[in-house]
Amino acid sequence: MSKAFITGLSGTRLSGAERDFIRAERPWGFILFRRNIDTPAQVSELTAEIRDAMGGQNVPILVDQEGGRVQRFRPPNWPLYPAGAAFGQLYDIDPALGLKAARLSARLIADDLVKVGVTVDCLPLADVPVRGADDVIGDRAYGNEPTKVAAIARAVTEGLEQGGILPILKHIPGHGRATADSHLALPVVDASENELEAIDFAAFKSLVELPMAMTAHVVFSAYDPAHPATTSATMIERVIRGLIGFQGLLMSDDVGMNALAGSIAERTKALLAAGCDMVLACSGEPEEMHQVARETPELSGKALKRAEAALASRQAPTPFDREAARVELDGLIGRLGAPSA
Repeated sequence: MSKAFITGLSGTRLSGAERDFIRAERPWGFILFRRNIDTPAQVSELTAEIRDAMGGQNVPILVDQEGGRVQRFRPPNWPLYPAGAAFGQLYDIDPALGLKAARLSARLIADDLVKVGVTVDCLPLADVPVRGADDVIGDRAYGNEPTKVAAIARAVTEGLEQGGILPILKHIPGHGRATADSHLALPVVDASENELEAIDFAAFKSLVELPMAMTAHVVFSAYDPAHPATTSATMIERVIRGLIGFQGLLMSDDVGMNALAGSIAERTKALLAAGCDMVLACSGEPEEMHQVARETPELSGKALKRAEAALASRQAPTPFDREAARVELDGLIGRLGAPSA
């Protein structure tokens, strides 16, 4: 039985210590970063090593591959992709074109990932930025109107799923209004409940059937002035599970980010107690990973059912002409008068 956490790794191959850790602690999943990625052959070997250490094939391996600023797989071995804002700009010209470009880009990304053994992408975003917000979301977002954001997020989801990749909806219940980068500090949002429900939460409401979602390390003072959503039982029960209605697997954003207070162990306990199903621990630092593992229980109850349902929802890739899709995507993005990446 797996424990309720996703772990990072230190390098491009599993170390002996990491193999021992994996076999002893049984993380549910793994997440890759630039430090883990060199060539397609190397990544394929690493994902095979992970599955060998876990003793099975149905092991979720995640990555953040959005396009734009957030791409772990990059040239010279992988192509670049447009930032999310490009799809929003096309959507403003013609909604059908914006949705087609979003779907094509996600389908191409999925093709890259599935070939090297990655099965989950931390995408789409349903964050809705507002004027004056921190640029940590910025051009990663699809727009600043929730209906448009939800439509493009759904097209991205379709592209990923058609390519055999599971999506993760982020950053629920919304990072777009935050005036700080939660990697560095704790953002506090003082908007009213009415504003939040009409704008920030609205795009997520249209996407509640997605199998997994990642929390925002953001305080919403109208609901809970003391805790960010990740460690707030009020936010998870009343807003994420209640107002928004998301019932899938809920994972934290990275437990190592500076928005969260206390030791790694204390953060782990707090987010699980608040109602997160899964801890995301990205650093790959041995001591941090051991702290998370010590405080994380085996998956059970509703969390286990949600995890099983998420994995069961993964589809086999559909037939795909990669070269034609890339030409079409480049043509669509070219309408903006800018390169496709």
